[in-house]
Amino acid sequence: MKILAIGDIIGKPGRRAVKEILPALKLGLGVDFVIANGENAAGGKGLTPDTADELFSYGIDVITSGNHIFAQSDIIPMLESPAPVLRPLNYPPGVPGKGFTIVKGVLVVSLMGRTFINTIDCPFRAMDALLAGLDKKPSHIIVDFHAEATSEKVAMGWYLDGRVSAVVGTHTHVQTADARVLPGGTAYITDVGMTGPHDSVIGMQREAVLNRFVNGLPARMEPAADNPRLQAVVLTIDDATGRASGIERIDWSADDITQARSALRDDEPV
Repeated sequence: MKILAIGDIIGKPGRRAVKEILPALKLGLGVDFVIANGENAAGGKGLTPDTADELFSYGIDVITSGNHIFAQSDIIPMLESPAPVLRPLNYPPGVPGKGFTIVKGVLVVSLMGRTFINTIDCPFRAMDALLAGLDKKPSHIIVDFHAEATSEKVAMGWYLDGRVSAVVGTHTHVQTADARVLPGGTAYITDVGMTGPHDSVIGMQREAVLNRFVNGLPARMEPAADNPRLQAVVLTIDDATGRASGIERIDWSADDITQARSALRDDEPV
């Protein structure tokens, strides 16, 4: 089975990148299942029912999230519905929504770190409790670990090695170069990257961010627009064992697809 995990989708440019690029990715790479982090999909911060439905219409199967999932309060009823939209598993009991779901036989978990980010329950113990409490554990288990600290993400990869199919990091919006399959058969990457405008500062307009760094004054952050790209990883998972045999980084723009199609046409025999 091939599973595509898409990095943080940023606003309208990110949604447009998914719309334009995902169909070609699924077809070209033989993708069977798609997970995407959507917590920044609505205006760069949060998720709404309309933006969630839009992403589902493009072929996404499960939407994960992180520390911004409650930025748009109208998402709460959707979080409590059967829709496959997740908030982090390790929020305290009583918080609206669910932290995992099973779709097409794949168990998807949304998890959030604690270092330099929200102070919530322990993600390591939350995963232990989930795995121990499942009556029938699916062979395919994908964890989106939304965390700031590289060390916490790496630690989670090793902690879950051999117990889940993949641990993919999100939140920092910069794709890392450490994709690998750990010895126990768990695919791992510290950060999948960002799906949205890459001529920006992690998705936001450059001028406002630069002003904030240079002058120390507060500034309103708005999503940028230029150079939208889709960053993701393709996970190859053994159907029988749930062990990963490969993880491949993806960094595509709509222009890349256009050029590839043009090259294929040029190469066709006359």
